[in-house]
Amino acid sequence: MSGLLLYVSDVSPYRSSSGDYTVAGVHQSLGSAGRAFEEIGHLCGLEFFEVPRASDATEELLSRARVLVLFTIGETPWSSEQRRLIEERVTSGHLGLIGVHAATDSAYDWPAFGDLIGARFDGHPVTGDLPIHVVDRDHPSTAHLPNPWRFKEEFYLFRELSHDAKILLGVEFGTSSKEGGVVTLPISWCIERGPLRTFYTVLGHFIAAYEDAAYLQHLRGAVEWVLQNSPA
Repeated sequence: MSGLLLYVSDVSPYRSSSGDYTVAGVHQSLGSAGRAFEEIGHLCGLEFFEVPRASDATEELLSRARVLVLFTIGETPWSSEQRRLIEERVTSGHLGLIGVHAATDSAYDWPAFGDLIGARFDGHPVTGDLPIHVVDRDHPSTAHLPNPWRFKEEFYLFRELSHDAKILLGVEFGTSSKEGGVVTLPISWCIERGPLRTFYTVLGHFIAAYEDAAYLQHLRGAVEWVLQNSPA
């Protein structure tokens, strides 16, 4: 196998503006996601390694990894050296970055992280089985999907969405404006800046997602896409 897929499932407390910490919720699907990415990694010719804490992602692991998958939440305790190494390798195209579900709701004290992942979490007002619209049918993570694609999920709102985030999936809601129309809330996107490739999907809150072949292909397509610019 050539390279490593590193999966980080860190659950850290949140820090409020007053400096107090509150416990983050633990997603029951963390283990299912890990098993899914282990299989996907092997199908893509990668070794797999999982760490439950960011502090366990050693410099050696981060240097070997070709794909870094984050299912993180809270004030993920990345060290300054880990941040430097991740930023350097992602920017150079040697490390593809994939965020799953709560990854946008983490690492708030790491300013560059929001720019790499593409947005910051801004609430989850809707949980339900909704029709997801395929915005980009040419991406490997979406080419196989029906349109619309009904999926049960805890849907997120976002702030600070990167101007160059290419929306792949969205959920449409009617507007309250006099003109009417719809607003498409982003569900999944990718970013390509020269050799840099990052991918995010809000999907993956429920364990049942990891028993859905279409969703698993969505993740596999993401891994294949971020690997395309990565030197073997």
